[in-house]
Formats: sequence, structure tokens, C-alpha cells
Amino acid sequence: MSQVIPENRVENHIDNQIENRVVHPIEAESFRRLRARLDTSQFPPLTRAVVERVIHSAADLEYATDLVMEEGVLERAHAALHAGAPVVVDVEMVAAGITRRETVCRLKDAVPGPGLTRSAHAVRLAYEEVGPGALWVIGCAPTALEELLTLDADPALVIGLPVGFVGAAESKAALRESGLPAVSNVSEKGGSAVAAAALNALLYHPVSSPTTLFASPVPPVSKEKP
Repeated sequence: MSQVIPENRVENHIDNQIENRVVHPIEAESFRRLRARLDTSQFPPLTRAVVERVIHSAADLEYATDLVMEEGVLERAHAALHAGAPVVVDVEMVAAGITRRETVCRLKDAVPGPGLTRSAHAVRLAYEEVGPGALWVIGCAPTALEELLTLDADPALVIGLPVGFVGAAESKAALRESGLPAVSNVSEKGGSAVAAAALNALLYHPVSSPTTLFASPVPPVSKEKP
């Protein structure tokens, strides 16, 4: 019988209790194989955490060079997240991937209008609810990201990873040009799973000793070839 592997988790900012995340052996083995195929040791801790978890979610090593982020931005976002900043998602599929934190998704309440998609209206509704300082996780609709960029949202972080042939790459380029604190990628690929994975990387990463601990379930594998 296989054993689950306990991973030390962060202090919960809501109830101040220490919780342990249980990592399934398949997940642990997946990270070992990932690191055997890709050396991520050159990345700083939070960047490495995001890169590895996004790659793990998509089984796509190209994200190592496709993702765009800054360690200082991630550090501030990590602190805000664990201090209780709201998390807003564009679709329920993103919310479904974030299982250890309540999220805000207003898509069910949104209605399209002239020049306004349903996803864009949902962003307006969510901002009215949470105000500035939230973490925004957009993994589906480029129009949701475009709408967010028109608001004075003052986000702690925008994880902008919408997917598609129409508007996705352009909206992510606009996000980078905006100067907002962000995680994005250059290509048209993305999606709900990778967007949720990027947020989860920050959730799973320990609050203490950020320069020495990694947010992934296993230590780095040896670089020696078998």
C-alpha cells in the first residue's frame, strides 16, 4: 500500500492553526520526474514554485520560458495572500482548482451588454464587491483581463493566463505593459488549470523561511544521470 507524504504547510491566516497538506505519491513522483527533465534550480523560490506547479498542471515544459513574473512581485503578493487578501476568479473552473481558499466569482450574476461581455461584467461586479488589494486569477476569458485593466483595481497580483486564439496573447501583453503586479505568459496558451496552479503555488509556499523552502512536495532531484 502506498503512503501519503505529509508536507509542512503555512500558518492559516484565518484561524491561526497549522495545517498539513497531504501530498499524494503520484504528485510527488510527478515533481521528481519534472525536475529530472528540467533544471529549475536557477529560479528564485517563489518563481520556481509557480513555474513548477504550472508545468505540473499542464505537463508542458515550455512554460519554463513562456511565463513572465518577478520575484519581488511574487513576494508581496504572497504576503498579501497569506494576510487574507481576497481572491477573485473569472470562471468557476478556476475556482474549482483552488481548493484551500475561498474565492469570488460573479459570472453567474453577470449579463452581457452592448460592448460588454458577460466575463467583463463579472469583473466589474467582483471589483464592486472586493475593492482594491485583491488577487485576481484569470484563466479563461481575455475580455475579463481587458476589463480589469480599465479599472482602478490596485491589485495585489493579477494572474493573467487566459487561453485562446483571439485576444489572449494581446490581453496578456497589455497586462505586462500596464505595470500592474502580474504573472502572465507570452503565448496564446493558458487556461483555468494553469491559472489556478499559479495561485496554488503561492498558497502552498511556506510563510516562514521563504528563501530556503520550496512550495513543491519533494526536494530537488539529483542532477546526476541514472
